[in-house]
Amino acid sequence: MDDDVAIARSVTPLPIGDVAAGLGLAAEDLHLYGREMAKVDLSVLERPRSRPGEPRLVLVSAITPTPAGEGKTTTSIGLAQAMAKLGESVCLALREPSLGPCMGVKGGATGGGYSQIVPADRINLHFTGDFHAITSAHNLLAALLDNHLYFGNALRIDPRRILWRRVLDMNDRALRNAIVGLGGAKEGVPRETGFDITAASEVMAMLCLATGAEDLRARIERTLLAFTYDGEPVTAEALSATGAMLALLRDALLPNLVQTLEGTPALVHGGPFANIAHGCSSVLATRMALHLADWAVTEAGFGFDLGAEKFFDIKCRSAGLDTAAVVLVATVRALKLHGGAPRRALAAPDADAVRRGLPNLEKHVENIRHFGESPVVALNRFAGDEEAEIEIVRRRCDELGVPFAVSDHHARGGEGALDLARTLFVHTERRSRPFRPLYDWSDPVPEKVLAVARSMYGAGDVHFARAAKRDLEDVERLGYAGLPVCIAKTPNSLSDDPSLRGRPEGFDLTVRRVLVNAGAGFLVVLTGDILRMPGLPRRPLAESIDLDDGVVVGLR
Repeated sequence: MDDDVAIARSVTPLPIGDVAAGLGLAAEDLHLYGREMAKVDLSVLERPRSRPGEPRLVLVSAITPTPAGEGKTTTSIGLAQAMAKLGESVCLALREPSLGPCMGVKGGATGGGYSQIVPADRINLHFTGDFHAITSAHNLLAALLDNHLYFGNALRIDPRRILWRRVLDMNDRALRNAIVGLGGAKEGVPRETGFDITAASEVMAMLCLATGAEDLRARIERTLLAFTYDGEPVTAEALSATGAMLALLRDALLPNLVQTLEGTPALVHGGPFANIAHGCSSVLATRMALHLADWAVTEAGFGFDLGAEKFFDIKCRSAGLDTAAVVLVATVRALKLHGGAPRRALAAPDADAVRRGLPNLEKHVENIRHFGESPVVALNRFAGDEEAEIEIVRRRCDELGVPFAVSDHHARGGEGALDLARTLFVHTERRSRPFRPLYDWSDPVPEKVLAVARSMYGAGDVHFARAAKRDLEDVERLGYAGLPVCIAKTPNSLSDDPSLRGRPEGFDLTVRRVLVNAGAGFLVVLTGDILRMPGLPRRPLAESIDLDDGVVVGLR
């Protein structure tokens, strides 16, 4: 049996009602999904906060990760468990896993070792059906659009200028580009389209940024779907799609309550990827965690340059949120990779590679400071890490004036993150100013992209391809230029070239397309070769997953 599965099975979770009671929730606030999972009714947010004082929000992000990730979720869970051990009222607000990474390269998103949320197998696979509901609502809109074309196209939609694709929660490169409507006149209007992964769906982004059902309704109605033959926009409202989509999303709008292995409450809701979407859990889950506890711990990734930049410039700006502290997760193995060590040798001692990889850590510290924030660096310790390698990172953080803590939460749960929690508490007391956004939403779109590219990535300039320039003309003409930018970029490098490790500088960022996500409320800026439908690797993790006497094994 897998180690994580064995650890999880060695602990008896609390009934979810007991976890909810610890947050001041009653039975009537919950929609139960068995003994260990529940959705929390949004009416909870309408009553006064029962706890004294102002709640504090902690953001956990990371340096540029290896393909396997550096443990943001595991660190978030371990930190929250440690805070609870120290007597603090704390609630996690995390993203839901996608089946794409679960079956592909990265694996699940429920933590690991003694810092897991449970039931991990159910959360990683189908959970409470949120991804299914989002996929269904998204594809319903696509079906209504094609149905409109079939029955005469009264809106005069140009089939060559349809923006709305279909989605599926799976890595499947064969579906990136497709032709639908084949088979003759009775089968529909033939046209080119394709699939994105559900984590890139605009419906996912809308649900995660919505403040409630009516806000979600307004977002759906203004969603840009296509252009007419005259170049005029067509929105979802024109297809009378909103009501049915809301019906499909009714339960998905409610945050999901689960717990860690140590009984710390966790609201797990929404799952946009940070490399192709905005990379944060839902506004509703974050607000609910802040409403019910004194501390809310959330995450944004992959690296700080992707999810955390969007967390501040999109999520916090639109929802009126601010952080009390930022935790930057680093690992020895990631620093080795950025220092030139081959992936197959990351577990081998290599102090020189760690030292050469430090510029990547330094850049992310600099990125956090661009927002007027100051980080706490958490070194997520792996079993093979050498003390000499850790000391190199500690010394560099001391030179940078950055608080540093080694966290052994994977092996020891909350106990292993006590130093990190104590360091965070001291650091938080010293900070009071609000964050500083990178740009004004009213800035011209190229200036917004350039501001992010230079400050977060280290780019020298931004090059807009011909198609992107045409997109910008539509953005200006239709009045969408005042939206923030959500830059889709490789997570494997600070640049748009995944092969450039460390801290590349002075490169040109290439923008291929600029897509309007009017419902989500941002412009998706596609850079480099980034794809919104990933593919499976040569040896997908799906090959190791099995059901053993009713227990899911091999799910990482």
